[in-house]
Amino acid sequence: MKTGDELPECPVATAVSLIGGKWKLLILRNLKVRPWRFNELRRDLDGISQKVLTDSLRQMVDDGLVYRRDYRENPPRVEYGLTELGRRMFPIIDALAVFGDYYKSVVK
Repeated sequence: MKTGDELPECPVATAVSLIGGKWKLLILRNLKVRPWRFNELRRDLDGISQKVLTDSLRQMVDDGLVYRRDYRENPPRVEYGLTELGRRMFPIIDALAVFGDYYKSVVK
């Protein structure tokens, strides 16, 4: 996790730095439902590259939003899920979904 000195002073900028970008919000949206394995996420997130998914998950694990569970099996099995801190993002994700639905209804 980053220290307080490494984070922006503005709380909105701090939140955006954690979930900014196209893919992190979509990853969180999926993890909101249940833990996912890496390849499940990659198949579900149409257009994401393996590198971007790996980097995004690694950043979210480092930021404390996502956990990585390695079952130490052969073949390897790893799953990703939300930490308690990550679950605190639910209201943000839900609000974005509500606004997205509203916006689509207005533009029609």
